[in-house]
Amino acid sequence: MLGETGIGNLWHAFSKHSLDGQKDSLMRIDGLQYANWSEKIFRQMRKGNLDAVHVTIAYHENFRETVLNFERWNRWFETCPDLIMKGQSAADIDTARATGRTAIFFGLQNPSPIEDDIGLVEILHTLGARFMQLTYNNQSLLATGCYEDEDTGLTRMGKQVVREMNRVGLVVDMSHSADRSTIEAAELSDRPIAITHANPHAWHPARRNKSDAVLRAVTENGGMLGFSLYPHHLKDKSNCTLVSFCEMIARAADLYGPDHLGIGSDLCQDQPDSVVEWMRVGRWTKEIDYGEGSASEAGFPAMPDWFQDSRDFGNIETGLRATGLGDSEVAGIMGGNWFRFFAQNFKPRPM
Repeated sequence: MLGETGIGNLWHAFSKHSLDGQKDSLMRIDGLQYANWSEKIFRQMRKGNLDAVHVTIAYHENFRETVLNFERWNRWFETCPDLIMKGQSAADIDTARATGRTAIFFGLQNPSPIEDDIGLVEILHTLGARFMQLTYNNQSLLATGCYEDEDTGLTRMGKQVVREMNRVGLVVDMSHSADRSTIEAAELSDRPIAITHANPHAWHPARRNKSDAVLRAVTENGGMLGFSLYPHHLKDKSNCTLVSFCEMIARAADLYGPDHLGIGSDLCQDQPDSVVEWMRVGRWTKEIDYGEGSASEAGFPAMPDWFQDSRDFGNIETGLRATGLGDSEVAGIMGGNWFRFFAQNFKPRPM
């Protein structure tokens, strides 16, 4: 098992090799997608040289329903073995790159799949989950979501689940959690946590974008921020420019350090509008929850014209270079930082 020094040396050697080659040889990792999966999308990932993607395996599903989602993905791995493979460790990304495929890593956007049973944390990791959010937008058994009026922080069960996630190698993801809960998780967890898909609140004051205090708590404890391309999280929404987005990342690199940043596009490609209602509403209400939008903005918003799907990752790389970020910083943000984070945090602790 590689120690911290070994992982650092591995990434240094890889990054030097990548930068000596073509630009397209840079590692590219997307920290979050929830597409309507198809062979077409997998081929677009390959055209975009996307080496790994964190895929949402559950939103509001219970344990049994989540197992069925894993089963569906097993069929995709059977039918598209030349395009995708199951990812469980950082080493699987090396295999994917060597064989011209995209490694698929699974995550839960809600703790609903563990129901009220802490023992299911380890079972889900065994099945292949590598991330779990402690909340979606609402209060959960573990913590407070970012849409609640009062943030009471981690619950008693939440603190126990964080420790169990640390033990088995399931990353604590606080993308949809409220500020106090996120800061408490960052400080309690003895492994780095992640915000896989969000942006700084100071750049665009969406309810789910993150305050400076939250981002400092996460990054100062070794964690990661994946920048979201979901239009409701962007300045000027669907009309956000590539320049604005990349300058926001460069500013974040100055504030929080470039080694803690990556991309988490939150791409919901080809999904029907009924799916965004499921994401926001689940089973907890009979009313329509419009989330960051309004009744006039129901459904999925249009993506910016410079990022329609995974084939457009090269535009982000070009935009980051234009801000003046150095080669190693761009390589890290495009994928190297996620690679290092995966290598450090996906494995169970030795007994």
